[in-house]
Amino acid sequence: MKIAVVPGSFDPITNGHLDIITRASVIFDKIKVVVLNNSSKNPLFSVEERMELIAASTAHLGNVEADTFSGLLVDYAKEQNAQAIIRGLRAVSDFEYEMQITSMNRKLNDQVETLFIMTKNEYSFLSSSIVKEVAKYEANLHEFVPPPVEKALREKFKK
Repeated sequence: MKIAVVPGSFDPITNGHLDIITRASVIFDKIKVVVLNNSSKNPLFSVEERMELIAASTAHLGNVEADTFSGLLVDYAKEQNAQAIIRGLRAVSDFEYEMQITSMNRKLNDQVETLFIMTKNEYSFLSSSIVKEVAKYEANLHEFVPPPVEKALREKFKK
């Protein structure tokens, strides 16, 4: 079974993320969308909320599941018997940072490949941070996030 890991903070998952996950789900037998707990960020959604939003947003994909971990990604990939880590790229500016991470992961475990998937052009500007900013001002979100995420964002910013 070919297993891939798609890591990220997913705070929240966007249509750009969903594009990468959907395209990877056609290539691999199983996709583990893994919520990273990044201590340097101040998330809007808890890890559990993010996992629920991922599950709801990917329910139509039968081979995708949400998970979480803290620690080294390559250790998680090894535990899951994953052959690949999938990273989404929006623009050339993402590449340098992603290349550094990929090089380190390769040094730590050369048995796990990292594959880059370019997001569709229509999502190349999209980030979770931008989506949260737009949501804060009650702008239209349907082009940017799956319906469960739009609903969750509306509820967060009502408070």
